[in-house]
Amino acid sequence: MLSKTQSKYIRSLALLKFRKENQCFVAEGEKIALEWLHAAGKIRMILGTGEWLEAHQAQIKAHPEAQVIAVTEAELKSVSGLQTPNKVLLVVEHTPDPGPVAINDWCIALDGIRDPGNMGTILRIADWFGIGHVVCSPDCTDPYSPKVVQAAMGAQLRVRIYETRLPDFVRNSALPSFAAILGGEDIYSFQPAEKGILIIGNEAKGISEELIALAQHRVTIPRRGGAESLNAGVSAGILCALLLGR
Repeated sequence: MLSKTQSKYIRSLALLKFRKENQCFVAEGEKIALEWLHAAGKIRMILGTGEWLEAHQAQIKAHPEAQVIAVTEAELKSVSGLQTPNKVLLVVEHTPDPGPVAINDWCIALDGIRDPGNMGTILRIADWFGIGHVVCSPDCTDPYSPKVVQAAMGAQLRVRIYETRLPDFVRNSALPSFAAILGGEDIYSFQPAEKGILIIGNEAKGISEELIALAQHRVTIPRRGGAESLNAGVSAGILCALLLGR
């Protein structure tokens, strides 16, 4: 049974202030929960229906650090951020990284990405392509918010996420940088690169002028139709496919 204190604590994690204060976030839904249960990440709480907990005893026993609470579907719904709650919810720890030091491979830099769906999709894209680092500007949406966690589908387990001032990061990095902008060079003219920084900009404003000036390459996906622009997540996926190898 879920206590009032536990219920209040879990619901508080919907807010950025309390996620930062507690250094944890909520991961819910069976597929996402099983990814964390199979991984080495530290779990604080496992809430599940009795039937679900019984069926997944082996995975739960691998996390003795977690508090396991059997709940009813009504109790789960009361703390869930989903419109249709699943059978399980986890409270997962994350430790803030000191900064994006010594990145010597591909990484994605996000300049002011505000939409949680785009943030989660880009994290999932990084995970798919084996890109182990995503660097966010301070004005990005929180990569551990409930909507981002849902869209990322477990990417936070494998992709290290940093927050820093991007112009300083790009300026101090030895990696080649590729800024995705309208009017850039045709991405199809580029050969795949062994490493680099792919910069994706804000959904409405694009990449800041300061970052564009610092980027070694300015690239675009050629438009053949009438759409004004591409979704940031879609653009990131196409550019990763072309820059990392085809």
